[in-house]
Amino acid sequence: MDISVVIPVYGCKEALPELYRRLTDTLSKLVNEYEIILVNDACPQDSWSEIERICSYDTHVLGVDLSRNFGQHAAITAGISESSGDYVVVMDCDLQDRPEEISKLYDRIKKEYDIVFSTREGRRDNIIVQLFSKCFHNIFNYFADVNYDFEVGNYCIATRQVVDEFLKMKEQKRDYIMFLKWLGFKSDTIELESDKRFSGKSSYTFSKKVKVAVNMITAQSDKPLGIAIKLGFIIALGAFIYILYLLYNLFVLGNVPTGWTSTVASIYLMGGLMMSTFGISAIYVGNIFNETKHRPIYVIRTVLNGKKD
Repeated sequence: MDISVVIPVYGCKEALPELYRRLTDTLSKLVNEYEIILVNDACPQDSWSEIERICSYDTHVLGVDLSRNFGQHAAITAGISESSGDYVVVMDCDLQDRPEEISKLYDRIKKEYDIVFSTREGRRDNIIVQLFSKCFHNIFNYFADVNYDFEVGNYCIATRQVVDEFLKMKEQKRDYIMFLKWLGFKSDTIELESDKRFSGKSSYTFSKKVKVAVNMITAQSDKPLGIAIKLGFIIALGAFIYILYLLYNLFVLGNVPTGWTSTVASIYLMGGLMMSTFGISAIYVGNIFNETKHRPIYVIRTVLNGKKD
C-alpha cells in the first residue's frame, strides 16, 4: 500500500461524495495502491450511511464506525491504526483541505523527510477564529516551552515509521500535530491552497476551544503548577512585609490600625488565589486519574473493507 488517507468524519455528510470523487481522482493518478479511511465519529447527520454506500462499491475505501463520539484526535488515531500505507495523510472532511494538494505533500516527503506539515494559504476562517487560535498557541508555547506554529493544521503526511511511533503514545488527551512534533523526526512545512467549508459549520464552539486549550496545556506542561507556587511565595512575601509595616506603625509610631475593609479584602484575595491554585492542582490530579484507568482511546463498532475482511 503506497498511501493511506485518514479522514475523521463529523458534521459533513453532504461533502463525502465530492470528497471521495476528488480523492479517488487524485490518488489513482498519483500511486498504484491507495486506501481512503473514513472514520465516523458518531456524526449526528448519519454520515455512516453514506460511508457504507461508498464502501459497498469501492474496496479502496475503509469505513470505521466508532461506538460513540470520542473526538477528532481519537478518531484520527483509530483511522491510523487501521491504515497500512507506507505514507499516511490526515485531512479534514469538510473540503477546506483540497484533496488535489496531496500530490504536493507526497512529492515533498519523498525529498528525505519523515513528516510534511501544511499551512493554509488564504485561510478562510474569520478573524475572531484566527485571533483565538493565535492567542491560544502563544499561551501554549509559553507554558510548554515549545515554538508551535498556529498556522499548521491537521493536513499533513507522515511515513509509516512515524505513525507507528505515534500509535505507541497512549495518552487520553491527544493532539495529532503536537504529538508528531514531539516525536522529533525530520520535518518540513509547506503552504497549501484551501477552500471554504463545503457545507455546514464547525462543531468547535468557543467553550469547546477553551476546554481543548486547557486540556492541551495541562497535558503537555506542568509550568502552571510552578507559576502557582511562585505566585504564592510572592503574595506571602508581600503579606509579611505588610505585617512588618503594621507592627512598625503600632510600636514605633503609635498608630493603631482601624477598620476592617482592608482585612476582609485581603482575606477574599487570598481565598480566591488559594482556590485558583487548588483548581490548577485538581486539573492535574484529574488528568492522572483519567490516565490510570487505562481505558481505550476509542472503541470501534464496525470496520468495512478492513484488514480482516
